[in-house]
Amino acid sequence: MENPVTGPDRLPPMPPEQQTDAQRHADAEFRADRNHDVFGPFVPLSRSPQLMMHASRMGQFLRYGSSLPRDVSEFAILLQSRRWSQSYEWYIHAPDAKRAGLSDAIIAAIADGRRPEHLPEHLQVAYDFSAELNDARGVTDETYARTVAVFGEQGMMDLIGVNGYYAFIAMVLNVARTPLPPGHEPRFKPPRT
Repeated sequence: MENPVTGPDRLPPMPPEQQTDAQRHADAEFRADRNHDVFGPFVPLSRSPQLMMHASRMGQFLRYGSSLPRDVSEFAILLQSRRWSQSYEWYIHAPDAKRAGLSDAIIAAIADGRRPEHLPEHLQVAYDFSAELNDARGVTDETYARTVAVFGEQGMMDLIGVNGYYAFIAMVLNVARTPLPPGHEPRFKPPRT
């Protein structure tokens, strides 16, 4: 059986002459917002220009504007990246996680699909909440209470946002089969089907 996440790029960059007016407008808006050309998951998302712009702004908020400490956000992003075997997401966020203060041992454990050892309490809470949310599709009262005690209601909601958003981005990248930049090898083998 064919593996649905391997193969050629399904949604590569579109030349401007093939873009609709809405796509060209979203391209320019993206460049103005991010001071960067459309890249990575936003290339396939550009097929739906409004979705691309809303996704871009949500991602900017979740990475740089949420109430969560940066190490928690990047930690949760890596957990989703690993859950979805998403090498492009990992390529972008593993260096950011290190800059945010995550140790090589924590990053390596996540890459290996293991629960990292000796996590500080706030990362233990983020791990438990994220794992339970993804595996059980909800959280127990105990996990909810611990998460709110550490991050507050807003932080708990922002942690849901990080989990959901980066699962969405991984889905986009996996469906589009967005390749890594030249010279980079996939971090993960594609998930088994």
